Parts: sequence; C-alpha cells; structure tokens
Amino acid sequence: MRIEEKVSQALEQVGNDRYILSVAVGQRADELSKGVKPLLDNNEIKNMKYTDIAIKEIATGVLKIDNLQEIN
Repeated sequence: MRIEEKVSQALEQVGNDRYILSVAVGQRADELSKGVKPLLDNNEIKNMKYTDIAIKEIATGVLKIDNLQEIN
C-alpha cells in the first residue's frame, strides 16, 4: 500500500482533520522511538519509519484516537 493511501485511510479515521492526524502521528512516533511496542505485526513493519508505523496503526484502526469532537 502506498503512503498516500495510508494517509487517506488515516484521515478518515480522524474525521478528515489533518491537524489531529499530524498531532496523533507525532505523539505515537515519539512513543515508538522511546521503545513502546508497535500494535502491528513485526513482519508488517519491518524497515518502516516510526511515522509510517503510526500512520498505518491509525489507518488500519488498531490505534484509536479518542476525544474527537465535531465543533459546529
């Protein structure tokens, strides 16, 4: 799967809010860099960067972003 497709799927998971997605990916990538175990199978993420792993976790729905609110 290409990164553009993963980003598109991840955006759908966060209500198409690019800001929320960027913050979530940044925080998750930071956690991964500090040794937190990825939520994906090791074979899936072999040689992937932390940001790519975070995007894929969000896109596939294994990492949920809570407290999303729609403001009218």
